[in-house]
This record gives sequence, C-alpha cells and structure tokens, in this order.
Amino acid sequence: MPRRVRMGMVGGGRGAFIGAVHRIAARMDDGVELVCGALSSDPARARESGGDLLLAPDRCYGSFMEMIEAEGARPEDERMEFVSIVTPNDTHHPIAKAALEAGFHVLSDKPATLDLAQAKDLRRIVGETGLLYGLTHTYTGYPMVRQARHMVRKGEIGAVRSVVVEYPQGWLATAVEESGQKQAAWRTDPARAGAAGCMGDIGTHAESLAEFVTGLSIDELAADLTTFVPGRRVDDEGSVLLRFAGGAKGVLHASQVSAGCENNLSLRVSGETGGLEWRQTEPNTLLVRSLDGPALVYRTGSGYLCDRAQGASRVPPGHPEGYLEAFANIYREFADDVRAHKDASGPGEVGPEASVYPSIEDGVRSMAFVEAVVASSRANAAWTRLDLD
Repeated sequence: MPRRVRMGMVGGGRGAFIGAVHRIAARMDDGVELVCGALSSDPARARESGGDLLLAPDRCYGSFMEMIEAEGARPEDERMEFVSIVTPNDTHHPIAKAALEAGFHVLSDKPATLDLAQAKDLRRIVGETGLLYGLTHTYTGYPMVRQARHMVRKGEIGAVRSVVVEYPQGWLATAVEESGQKQAAWRTDPARAGAAGCMGDIGTHAESLAEFVTGLSIDELAADLTTFVPGRRVDDEGSVLLRFAGGAKGVLHASQVSAGCENNLSLRVSGETGGLEWRQTEPNTLLVRSLDGPALVYRTGSGYLCDRAQGASRVPPGHPEGYLEAFANIYREFADDVRAHKDASGPGEVGPEASVYPSIEDGVRSMAFVEAVVASSRANAAWTRLDLD
C-alpha cells in the first residue's frame, strides 16, 4: 500500500454539509489522512470542531493562516501536504493563494473562486509555483461519465453535434434563506456566492460535465437568467444556448426552484453516428444509441468498459456506486499525484490514462462561463464570448 497523504482542511466544521462529504471521500481508499484543520471562521468553533474529529489539540487551528504557518514550521515528514478547501466561494481565492505560496498543494470545492479575475490570478500562482491544484466537480468522478468521455474521444459516436445538459433542483423553491438555513443563506448572498446564484452553484456543474465528456470548449453563449423567489438577490433558474469550438451546439438548463426535483443532473450527447445519455439519479447506467442499431445499456463494473471507468469502480456489477464514490475518485487521483509530485516522477495514473480530475484551467473556464452568463442575461440574452485570456 502507498503511504497516506497528509491533508489539512479549511472549513467543514460543526453544522457544515460538504466538509463531511470531503472527509468521507478522502478516507474511502485509505490513501489520505486528515492531520489538521481550521474548520470554521470562528476560532473557538474551529478548535471545537477539530476536537470533534479527534485531531491533536495542537493541530486544531483558529484560522487558515495559523494552520498554514504552523504546518509549514513542522518537519517535512509530519506537516500537511495539501489543503482541502470546503468554505463558501468568497474565501476560496485567499485560502488557495496562501496555501500555494507556502508550498502546499490545493484541492478545492467548486467553484475555484468568487469571480473570473480571481480565477485567472490563481491560475498564475499555480503556474508559478508548479504545485498541484484540483477542483471537486464531483460528477466527473462517476465511472459511467468517464466511460462516456472515453467513447466520445475514441470517435464511437462520431463528431459531436449537440449537447443537452440539465440540472434541476427544488430546494430553493421558497425563501428558505430567510429561515436561517446556513447553506441557503450564503448561496443566495452575492457577496459570498458571486454574481450568479443558481448558475454559479449548479450551472457550473452542468458546464463542467458537458466539457469534460465531450472534450469541447464553450466559445460563446446566450443566457436568460431569472429570479423567481421575491426578494432573492441572485438568479435561481436559467437557460443557456451554447456554441462550442468546432461547431457543436448545446442547451444548458439549471434550476433550484423546480419543485420536487432532487439532484436531477442529466447529459445527452449526440454525434454523427450515435449518442450517449447519462443521469445522476441512475449513475450506474450509460445509454448508448446508434443510427441503425438497438440502444445498448452499459453498466458500472462491467469488463467491457474502458480502463478509466473500471478503475473508478470498487465493487462488482449490480452493487450501487454513487456520489460519495465519485467524490472519492477525485481524492484518490489527487493523492496519487501528490505522491508522484513528491517523488518527482510525474502525474499519477490509473490504467493507461493520466489523472483527469478538474484543474485550475477548468476553474477558469467555469468562472468565465459564469461571467458570460451574467453579462449575456443583462444584455437581453445577447451572444457573449467567454473571456479566457
């Protein structure tokens, strides 16, 4: 067994949802060890939360800067090796910047930053430091999403013509942020979430999935954003027309006010000779269509899948795998790359392909998408190019 990679976490303390998900994912393959944390913006709560997780008292820090400075002073074989960021969007950039400049790799919850300017600055810092940076766009870790990616790149459906991606939720169909619900409160606050609400929160997941599977980049878009809940300061639903490099077209719809919907992310890719369909609510199935043959059902864990999809599965066919396992695949690949970086032996690998978890470039693309969506909607859905320079 390879050694465990040492992780420090910022955010994710008492009352947080996504922090616990990250910790489960990190532990799943026994390749990552949480050694320290600054688990809340409140110093006392941060230390108490560290105690909840049985961290050593002297490694339960009151702030992320305290953690970075103290860990940097520890012997190399004891200090944390990477920082997991699980805080609201407005703190992603300063935490990642401080960690990278202190010599620590970073794995961050999405989106990369609050806005595009910060994302570009972070890209510069990652390039200058030569350190690893990853984003937990969870859905890129699903085995059948990776199978779809493999099939598109191998030309098994021909050149891509159209992409339809949808992500409806219903949890913000009412003004739950006014009740003090913590997750809703910051996600509907533009100072903490950014200029886009729904599109920044889950629209970026849809954008990431579409580009990850197809390998195509969105060049320009036309967006119509809406705020349905009175008094809400950010969008809670939106529809976007997409134009991809190379001529493919697409439609992206995201909503957090679709009453009764859970996390119904879905993707349909159509090519010259066939198509693929995947749904997050049935993640172990990939539907494969052809021009003149029957539709085929590909299933997780099967021997006919590509190496990448098989490497992303942990149990035999018929045993459900889902969200936590997909999250864990990103952590496993990132930990492999941290070990490889330390050994100066190049990026980690699973089978014949290099690690494919989202990078800072994907983070910049997502923030360019958000900025273009907001600008387009304000201009009555005018076609708007993504600013990636």
